[in-house]
Amino acid sequence: MIYPLASAIAKTKISPNTISLMGVIFALSSATLYYYRELWIAATMLLVSGFLDALDGAVARIEGKATKFGAFLDSLLDRYADSAVIAAIILAGLCDLLLGIIALIGTLLVSYSRAKAELEGIQMSGIGLMERAERILLIAVASFFNMLWLAIVLLAILTNVTVIHRALHVWSKLRMLKTLSQAHS
Repeated sequence: MIYPLASAIAKTKISPNTISLMGVIFALSSATLYYYRELWIAATMLLVSGFLDALDGAVARIEGKATKFGAFLDSLLDRYADSAVIAAIILAGLCDLLLGIIALIGTLLVSYSRAKAELEGIQMSGIGLMERAERILLIAVASFFNMLWLAIVLLAILTNVTVIHRALHVWSKLRMLKTLSQAHS
């Protein structure tokens, strides 16, 4: 669904990294608005940020500009964006402090666990429930219904369940690879 727009943007001079930066600006604006308890506008800005996050990669692939550094930068900026939004929700008192911290840690570890597993050569696509798009959608929808506290509770639980799921997946794959390696020795 995003490719027609990505194709149109690819014909302009707008680079994928510029789109990534725009996404972070929207996310930081969203965080600021969460801090000031402007939930509807904050959620809208967060959704735009998430859309731009999906768009930058599509544009990079269409232009043939997908690079390892671009993927690294995109992931790095996503972590700043995620952290800023959840920190703003916590600082605004829109959720319980401890649950907010647990949700923030879980959010960061979902991405870390994927990156670390993929360094070991284990594909993580589709492993776990709470990828970035799902987290953004959960926060935005909860914001529209003035139920951010519930989103944070769900994030605190589901992100950490995702991390555990990923850890078990990696353990299983590495164990299988070790068994295969020993069988061939």
